[in-house]
Amino acid sequence: MSRKILLGLLILTVVFSFGQEAKTGWGFGGVPAVAYNSDTGFLYGIVFEAYNYGDGSHYPDYDYTIKPTWTRTTKGSGANELFFDSKYLLPNDIRITAYAGYLTEQALPFYGFNGYEANYTPGFENADSSNYLTRMYYRHERNMLRLTADFQKSVLNENVRAIVGFGYLNTEVAPVDIEVLNEDQEDEDKLPDVPALFDEYVDDGYITAEEADGGATNFIKLGLVYDTRDNEPNPMSGMWTEALFTTYPSFMGSDFEFSTLTATHRQYFTLIENDLSFAYRVGYQQNFGETPFFMLPWYQSSYKVTEGLGGSKSLRGILKNRIVGNTVVLANMEARWKFFRTVIGGQNLYLALNGFGDFGQIITPYEVENETFPVASEEGLHLSYGGGLRIVLNENFIVAVDYGMASDVQDGTSGLYIGLGYLY
Repeated sequence: MSRKILLGLLILTVVFSFGQEAKTGWGFGGVPAVAYNSDTGFLYGIVFEAYNYGDGSHYPDYDYTIKPTWTRTTKGSGANELFFDSKYLLPNDIRITAYAGYLTEQALPFYGFNGYEANYTPGFENADSSNYLTRMYYRHERNMLRLTADFQKSVLNENVRAIVGFGYLNTEVAPVDIEVLNEDQEDEDKLPDVPALFDEYVDDGYITAEEADGGATNFIKLGLVYDTRDNEPNPMSGMWTEALFTTYPSFMGSDFEFSTLTATHRQYFTLIENDLSFAYRVGYQQNFGETPFFMLPWYQSSYKVTEGLGGSKSLRGILKNRIVGNTVVLANMEARWKFFRTVIGGQNLYLALNGFGDFGQIITPYEVENETFPVASEEGLHLSYGGGLRIVLNENFIVAVDYGMASDVQDGTSGLYIGLGYLY
């Protein structure tokens, strides 16, 4: 990997448990995060998960889970996140999924709009290239406070759920702070003070003055979920389908009035009982109204909202946020093989391999009134493929390692991702 990206990513992975047997009471797991980036500094922290199984009557379901994440870099980036989910805590069979997070990004990827229509030139951010501009050319700064809560209730039957959600989001956007990143750097390693792509888009009017500094985007979410999965963390059979309508009205305090329609279908098939399965996901998301550019990468879900297209949660191996537009589609296919099982200290453990193909494309481009973007080439299908390893404790705590490769150099080359959980 070059110096502009993560050189060391999660060099240590551990799974640990204590207290009662994890099938009842509490089970815990964590993944230490250790990384280095020449521009944002040394990253350290932990991704942690805690599960309460109660008396074990719902196993492999948990009564509730709490998932805190805390990371920092030596130059100011960081993540402070807390995720909570429970199907059994609230009365009347109401499921609650809640998230609180404050994210600071000193160098968030930004490659323009509409996929292949926005040309990506790797040399611009490669210090060894003859056409080098700055390692921060495809970056901008973003700080975000995000508070959300979704409530789901069965209707018609136990497999069909209505969902109502609320969210408070405040996003601050700015150019990369070159002075901070240049502190303590040798002269030859300092970033040149030249315009980045974000600055050019603001100057040319492709990013409007109203959205250039960010703003509040508070929302209400309504939808239906159809779920027949036999095990949520890694199903061997069933479907998980949802249609969501998310609106950001001014009476909720949103600075921008727009709405998002999201439809996602996931299905799981058993190929070899207990051991081998095939899973796929197809998704569609369309924006209506005055969508600010900084909200384009977010993909809505009834469980966890993710950022893409491109990166660890959507198209593995493709540059994060490479594919942003008004209407996007994505598809993932994955074979999952549980090749080893054992019990250690009363904890159920299995190892699994997965092979995948990821796809995405912009159907309707993002447009700015009275402005026409320069078009480098025609938009088309973005494809990546790869494989990974899973270490799974008590069916729920899943250490995930994926390596994906992009099929087109316009989407980057490859990516290594180490985190928690299956993609879908």
